[in-house]
Amino acid sequence: MQKVTGSTPVTSTITISNVFFRLYYLFSVSIYSPSLDKYYVGYTTDLEKRLSDHNAGISDFTSQQVDWQLKYSEKFPTRSDAIKREREIKKKKSRKYIEWLISNALIERNQ
Repeated sequence: MQKVTGSTPVTSTITISNVFFRLYYLFSVSIYSPSLDKYYVGYTTDLEKRLSDHNAGISDFTSQQVDWQLKYSEKFPTRSDAIKREREIKKKKSRKYIEWLISNALIERNQ
């Protein structure tokens, strides 16, 4: 890196590039409303905020109730990976598959 000497520069002469990696969370199968007895599938980078938004009625589908609970999530390094997994789960159109994912995650946590 080359340093500039002389009068005080207006801007920094040393540049540091920061690279931020964001994990995308697939919260697809992860939120559930007991009163509606329904799951909601989606993805986000901020699980807590997204769940709070759903319980605040921001989404049309989830605004029907405010008792959404996080049930399951998966982490992905890129947005496209999270979207791909979301579509994969939605394509199955299977409540049993979602419940299987949740139960397997609970079993893995308890081992």
